[in-house]
Amino acid sequence: MPRPKKCRKVCCMPVSKGFEPLKKGNNNCEIVMTVDEYETIRLIDKEGFSQEECGVYMGVARTTVQQIYNRARQKIADALVEGIMLKIEGGDYILCSGEEKTCGCGGCKKHRCQK
Repeated sequence: MPRPKKCRKVCCMPVSKGFEPLKKGNNNCEIVMTVDEYETIRLIDKEGFSQEECGVYMGVARTTVQQIYNRARQKIADALVEGIMLKIEGGDYILCSGEEKTCGCGGCKKHRCQK
């Protein structure tokens, strides 16, 4: 019996729910990136977190972050190279409650407004 999946902490929902190529390659296909995959891309590539820091923030092991990150990068590459629409939805995540003293990512709107 497999272990139950741990919910990953996500700062906030993505501003955009997906991306569509200007010239579509395969019109009937779409790639779905989960919200937790999006969050690893945001934290590691945009915010400059290490995989270890990302794991601590999201509440999962570094190896789990590495697997999530690799899946997310593969999906982005497939969407760009093949001209396929990328949608962001679903996944095993919980949103940041804003109750922590700091969310650790620096990007959480719930914490930027608090003093």
